[in-house]
Amino acid sequence: MTEPSSAVSRRTLVTALGATAAVLATAPAAHAAAPTTPAAPAAPGATPPAGQGSRTVTVPATRARSAAGRAATGARTDFPIHYVGVSWDGPLRGGAIRLHHEGTGPGAWQPLTPGCAGGPDLPGRSGSDAAAGAAVLVPAGGAVGYDLRLPDGAANPRSTALDTTRGPARTATLSPTAPVTFCGVEYLSRAAWGADESKRFKNGVENSPAKYYPLQTLTVHHTDTPNADADPAATVRAIYEYHAVTQDWGDIGYHFLIDEAGRIYEGRWSGDDGLPAHDANGNAVTAFHTAGFNSGNLGIALLGTLTGQDATAKARRSLTLLLALLTRTHGLDPQAHVTFVNPVNGVTKPVDLISGHRDWLATDCPGGTMYATLPALRAEVAAL
Repeated sequence: MTEPSSAVSRRTLVTALGATAAVLATAPAAHAAAPTTPAAPAAPGATPPAGQGSRTVTVPATRARSAAGRAATGARTDFPIHYVGVSWDGPLRGGAIRLHHEGTGPGAWQPLTPGCAGGPDLPGRSGSDAAAGAAVLVPAGGAVGYDLRLPDGAANPRSTALDTTRGPARTATLSPTAPVTFCGVEYLSRAAWGADESKRFKNGVENSPAKYYPLQTLTVHHTDTPNADADPAATVRAIYEYHAVTQDWGDIGYHFLIDEAGRIYEGRWSGDDGLPAHDANGNAVTAFHTAGFNSGNLGIALLGTLTGQDATAKARRSLTLLLALLTRTHGLDPQAHVTFVNPVNGVTKPVDLISGHRDWLATDCPGGTMYATLPALRAEVAAL
């Protein structure tokens, strides 16, 4: 089918960014200072002294141990496990995991609750087809092993033990010329939160080359990870590893992530021009946050589980500012109801322009409490 042409060129996008920055300048700033835990990378916001070139920061390399088939149902590691990524095809309910900790043996079985239904858009496949199967990222709290119990009828099990906090130090380079704000809103670049760009490649070839389409809609998610996260940058790295490598998507599924302190993290890689989530023509890069409905749909994930609690005030403020930036820049009405047309597979969906993940697929995301506030969020965005 014919792809819609973008109404936003790089020139108009940059102009709109400046205009939006002026409008939003009166709103309280959403600062994105880097995490302060020892494992976190240095903040990207400070401008180096005149004459200095690129600077380097260190971040723990991600350690991962993956298995498939029968071997995926149990593992022991020689490193502390931060998260366990589990996926299988078939029934969503009935799986369970028990964690092994040093000196205490196996713990109690706990249910595996599938998280957000993500994945690539494929020609000729609807959203429900593309999202078949279960996927869950389980916090492991430094466990040294785990056992899995899969539901009857499950097939193709896969699991990965992840350590994103205590691996060997890896050096990353931050360019002093890279922007540290997106329309006046600070964000952590991929390098700043510790994205290992080699994870986007498989056998020397980029696994999911970036593709770009005009922006039609914006979708709000939660990551279904622990609240009061002491090291959110490490959690972002775990999500990245799980999406890019374990799930074989080639990159993290979201365009942006926001932690409880209001820090914004750049998600899906979109090029080296310093304009997050877009190409030089102002089109949005396709990510993997809403299986079957990704192309032209920008995903923002709030770190945490928002089923029984709302987003923090700081996280919500950053979300509101980011949504205002994106809707103003692209000339979109944040309170509109639209018909999304996927340029890749032709699937259509009537949806609010700012939606929740559950508006697209059968999922609890972005959590019942957060989802109930979306009408108010749209009004807040429109009021800025």
